[in-house]
Amino acid sequence: MQDVIATYYFRPRSDTKPEQAAQAICEEETTGTWTEISTRTNYVKRLDGAVESLAPQGNGYITRLRYPAEIFEPGNIAQYLSVVAGNLFGLGRLESVRLFDVEFPDSLTRFKGPKFGISGVRRMVGSKDRPHVGTIIKPKVGLTPEDTAAVAYEAAIGGVDLIKDDETLTDQKFCPIDRRLPLVMKRLEEAKDETGREVLYAVNISARADRIAERALHAIDLGANMVMIDVFTTGFGALQALGEDPRIKVPIHVHRTMHAAFTRNPEHGIAMRPLARIIRMLGADQLHTGTVSGKMSHDAPEVKASIEVLKCACAGMKPTFPVSSGGLHPGKVAHEIATLGTDIILQAGGGIHGHPDGTAAGARAMRQAVDACMEGTSLEEYAKDHYELERALKHWGTS
Repeated sequence: MQDVIATYYFRPRSDTKPEQAAQAICEEETTGTWTEISTRTNYVKRLDGAVESLAPQGNGYITRLRYPAEIFEPGNIAQYLSVVAGNLFGLGRLESVRLFDVEFPDSLTRFKGPKFGISGVRRMVGSKDRPHVGTIIKPKVGLTPEDTAAVAYEAAIGGVDLIKDDETLTDQKFCPIDRRLPLVMKRLEEAKDETGREVLYAVNISARADRIAERALHAIDLGANMVMIDVFTTGFGALQALGEDPRIKVPIHVHRTMHAAFTRNPEHGIAMRPLARIIRMLGADQLHTGTVSGKMSHDAPEVKASIEVLKCACAGMKPTFPVSSGGLHPGKVAHEIATLGTDIILQAGGGIHGHPDGTAAGARAMRQAVDACMEGTSLEEYAKDHYELERALKHWGTS
């Protein structure tokens, strides 16, 4: 493949034929405009897009469009998106349009991708083939640094592999990074002395793109073993800055807050799959991809499609660890693993901290649920001699 192939679903306006609508997208995103212009000469027209295929699907049509690689500036993700996900969403000839996927040729994917990837994160934690268990500091804002660290310690001794800030906690006055981070890492060292296990803490460094690397390096100086970024609110350039900076020698955890503004509508916007491709290219070691049983809107085929592009062979890049998060608890673990596999991070916030016996017990219950699945035992059977799991199943059920 020499050019870029973008796949869209669309519904044309009632007075527009599907062939005209597909061609309108091609022209809008390459060399055309709404009227004939004298400057669109033959040497410019060679950069036209082309409709590769068009077929009915549901209430609309699915089309694959080819964009010449030459119209893309290599390495400039902002410019890539201006083509494949640009003005087309406002075209009057379309009732709706959704970017399903995008495939880039090797000439445009010369990104290093994740520094650690799944295998690198597993080495840090000391796991092999089981799912990782993660948690989020809850409540998402309001705790003092001391209480944040205490919650992290309880989760760590309970058996989690990952602890992360929530998307809205950054460097506020009530819980500043300079105080929070050293305290959390100190308590995690205490937990490691007791359990022998390494636990990662993804501190949220989301900030202005021109300051993100500075904030990441400061966090590493304070002892951070992982950093987190809200990619859609900070921008792809912020993630790229972290991913390409050789001084950032810790994994990058990527939260997708705000994604549903453009991924949720099945007929309009952008699917998570092409975004996951790009986020992996830019250096995400972990990325939220959604659950198949949690509290958020979810579609199992779409979640699996996002995970597929995070783990597929791609230009020599390491695979990104997918994160299932949002309304999970021990009773949902079996369905998540059965559907999404074992190369997954099962991340529970309320599903750990809301355990009747507290955070440590909630973490143990999640680990017990994972262990049951890895042994091929039902949760109900395993709970008979695992008290924390039994309590969790009675509290939340298995659905």
